Amino acid sequence: MKDQKKILVTGHLGFIGFHVAKSLLEDGYSIMGIDSLNSYYSKRLKISRGQILKRINPSYESKILDLADKKTLKEIRAFSPDIIINMAAQAGVRHSLKKPEDYIHNNINTFLNLATYAKDFEVEKIVYASTSSVYGGNKDFPFAEKDVTDNPLQFYAVTKKTNELMAHAYNNLYKINFIGLRFFTVYGPWGRPDMSLFKFTKSILKGEPIDLYNMGNHTRDFTYIDDLQKAIKLIATKKNKYLKKNYSEIYNIGGNNPISLKKYVKLIEKNLQTKAIKNFLPLQKGDVKKTVSDVSKIKKHYGFVPETKIEDGIKNFIIWYKNFYKV
Repeated sequence: MKDQKKILVTGHLGFIGFHVAKSLLEDGYSIMGIDSLNSYYSKRLKISRGQILKRINPSYESKILDLADKKTLKEIRAFSPDIIINMAAQAGVRHSLKKPEDYIHNNINTFLNLATYAKDFEVEKIVYASTSSVYGGNKDFPFAEKDVTDNPLQFYAVTKKTNELMAHAYNNLYKINFIGLRFFTVYGPWGRPDMSLFKFTKSILKGEPIDLYNMGNHTRDFTYIDDLQKAIKLIATKKNKYLKKNYSEIYNIGGNNPISLKKYVKLIEKNLQTKAIKNFLPLQKGDVKKTVSDVSKIKKHYGFVPETKIEDGIKNFIIWYKNFYKV
């Protein structure tokens, strides 16, 4: 077992948190996972992820707790992590249009409690999930970390930008180290049912229509989950000579190869060997038309370069989906 660091992974039964926890356990790290196991989507998927983690290391700590509840901090204190990787969040841009209060509870209150814990007890750093959605309707491409992010288009982005501002303030006040990661459209095996690849695959296999907003003219910088978890683990566990002793830093993590939604659907059709029934619809409220990531900063600081081609990533997801759902 590795003895260098104890790592808390929040949201470890979620899509991204699961892959991060899995990779850390496989590398022999001592981790504790905390997840609220909420009902945003099927608990079957989350429970299945948890079973995989337990098979890797039956003795690792897995807790079902609400991180927005201050009582949870006692459980964290008992584990006493050196590093916190915060992947816990209320996800979903469209859900934020319907229930913004969920995002205050799960994205802001949770973050505040973790920052408070780090203030009161020694933590080397907090690595947390932000989003490319903070770039809002920016027209300059690619999106770079130095760009203005004061014009979010929906409430999900507001809460993630708030996390970045909270991190900056807590670093300034209490010298807590934070690294925020702006994810660009993550996809891959074990993904969430509300994600486009999951929804499109399910609907096409059932012969049901798929909705393509903005008349299918979206462009996205898709990021494969294996590339993402490698970047998160690298940032959490490795030293960075470019960072000062005290820091609040931001990095983009993207696939660095944006494609159109129409091409994306064609790749899904090719792998399923089935044509999709398409509903072309207007741009939806809160949607960003185009995302393109500038990943030069993370490449310079950590040597990270995404490796997975979109063709391979979609193929891997569909193999997993058919196996998991027996279709």
